[in-house]
Amino acid sequence: MISNQILQSTIDGLKNIGRVELAVMDADGKEIASTGDMRECAGRCAEFARSVAESQEVAGYQYFKIYDEYQLEYILVVQGTGDTAYMIGKMSAFQIQTLLVAYKERFDKDNFVKNLLLDNLLLVDIYSRSKKLHMPFEQRRTVLIIQADNSKEMNMLELTRTAFGNSPREFITAVDEKDVIIVKDLGENETNADIDRYAAGVIHALSKEGIKNAHIAYGTSVGEIKDVSRSYKEAKMALDVGRIFFEEKEVVAYNELGIGRLIYQLPIPLCKMFIREIFGGRSIDDFDEETLTTINKFFENSLNVSETSRQLFIHRNTLVYRLDKLQKTTGLDLRVFEDAITFRIALMVVKYMKYMEKMD
Repeated sequence: MISNQILQSTIDGLKNIGRVELAVMDADGKEIASTGDMRECAGRCAEFARSVAESQEVAGYQYFKIYDEYQLEYILVVQGTGDTAYMIGKMSAFQIQTLLVAYKERFDKDNFVKNLLLDNLLLVDIYSRSKKLHMPFEQRRTVLIIQADNSKEMNMLELTRTAFGNSPREFITAVDEKDVIIVKDLGENETNADIDRYAAGVIHALSKEGIKNAHIAYGTSVGEIKDVSRSYKEAKMALDVGRIFFEEKEVVAYNELGIGRLIYQLPIPLCKMFIREIFGGRSIDDFDEETLTTINKFFENSLNVSETSRQLFIHRNTLVYRLDKLQKTTGLDLRVFEDAITFRIALMVVKYMKYMEKMD
C-alpha cells in the first residue's frame, strides 16, 4: 500500500503539470489525498466503484479506477471535462498504478529479506522467491546493522532509506524497532576496508540528519543469498561484542573481533571460576587508577618497557617497580608473555561480566 504522504506528493506534482485539481479516494468514497475540495464527489465515487465502467465523466469530473492486481484499490477524480481532462486523468491513473506496483514489489522484497535474515525460509523458497524478485542467487553480499541512541525518535529506517535506498546494490529494512539493516551487494574485489569506508559514510550521513552515536557492525561476506542469515547473525554478535570491547570504534567487523568473540560466548559461571583462579579473592576494582593505566598502556605498547615509561612520563625504574608490585599481588609478571596473555584475557572477561550484569 502506498502511503498517503506519497499519494499526496504525487498528485500535487501532477496538478502542477496538468493544471487541474485531482483527488484519490477509496472504493467507499473516503478521501485519501486531494489537491482541492472534492467532498461532493464522495457519493459518486461509491456508485462508480460498484459499476462495471473503468472510467466515467459525471457533473464536470472524470473518474478512473486503479487496481492492485484484480482488486479495486483507488478511484482517481480529475476536475474537468473533455479530451484534455480525460488524457490527464489517464496519465495520472497510470502513474499511480505504476507506483502501486513498485511499492507492492518493495513490500514483497522487504518481507522476503526479513524472513531470509531470520532463517524462516526453506532453501527451495529462497531460490524461487529470489528469482521472482530479481535478486541474484549467487552474489557477494554482507549484512550491516546500524544502531543509534535516538533511532526510534528520529525514524532512522526512513532516514537511511532516503539517503541510501535508491541504489540497487543495497536493500534496507528492519526486524525490530532498534536496528536498521542493510543487505549490501559487494563487488568481487571489495574488501573490509571498502566496507569500513561505506559504513563511515552511512554514519556521517545519519549524523547530519540528527542521528546520535550511531554504530555499525557487519558480518563476513557470503557468496549465495541463502547464507545472508549467517552474515546477519555475525553482524549481531559483532554489535554486542563491539559494545563490550570496542566502545571507541564506530564500525566493527565480525572477523576482526579476535578473542572477544570467544569470551562473549562463555557462560558466566565459567567466567567467575576463571577470575577466582587468577585473582583469588581480589577484584579488578581493587586496583587503583594508576595501576590500571599502567597495565593498559603496557599492553598498548606490546609489553615494551621503554616505550611505556616514555608515554607515561615516568622513569623506567618506576615502571619496573609498578610491574614488580603487581606481580607480588597477583602472581603474574606482565613482562612474561604467557602471564601477560592471561592477565589480558582476565581483564576482558571482567569487562564482559560487568556488561552482562548491567544488561540483566
